[in-house]
Amino acid sequence: MVFEYKDVKLEWLGHDCFRIEYKGLKLLIDPFRIKEQEADLVLITHDHFDHCSNDDLKKIKGDFEIIAPHACKSLLGKFKTTFVKPGDVIEKKGIRIKTVPAYNINKFREPGKVFHPKEAGYVGFIITLGELSIYHAGDTDFIPEMKDVKADIALLPVSGTYVMTVEEAIEAANYIKPKVAIPMHYGSIVGSIKDAQKFKENIKNSVLVDLSQ
Repeated sequence: MVFEYKDVKLEWLGHDCFRIEYKGLKLLIDPFRIKEQEADLVLITHDHFDHCSNDDLKKIKGDFEIIAPHACKSLLGKFKTTFVKPGDVIEKKGIRIKTVPAYNINKFREPGKVFHPKEAGYVGFIITLGELSIYHAGDTDFIPEMKDVKADIALLPVSGTYVMTVEEAIEAANYIKPKVAIPMHYGSIVGSIKDAQKFKENIKNSVLVDLSQ
């Protein structure tokens, strides 16, 4: 299902992956288990296999450039990449991209060790396309920095375990107050359509761009 808002076309390709088109520009975020795609820019939030996947990057056609955090350096040596840290602001292909922190505060792989530590420098993205801004949260909990995010469209993980639970995502959306909220990070590794549906039921301005629709 393709969601259209003003000059932007947005399609969820599963998990945390979105395809965005804006005035001929094609962006992919966190490509994972995708079919062959074309892209001008590829944004990667962190180095885990379901976000930074060489197998999937090889399926992308075009002279694309990647934007990714420094944690991905060892995985992206063969690709044209700009490496970033949280808080960076860059311009590529005529669009503005701001990186924001993405990390866990209460999702642990073992006592004292979260799945996505703050010190790893993982990111989310705020992408400005003309007058429209899109926030892709990456793999994160509802962190204090999220309360300062301003965006027209917010793409928020909802599955729990490694990222925000549905309840935490609802709380985050209520703080951000986007014009459109879209759930992600379900239906692949963890989480189900039920998580996305619960999010939609509790956020009035939410859209479910599920693959089954």
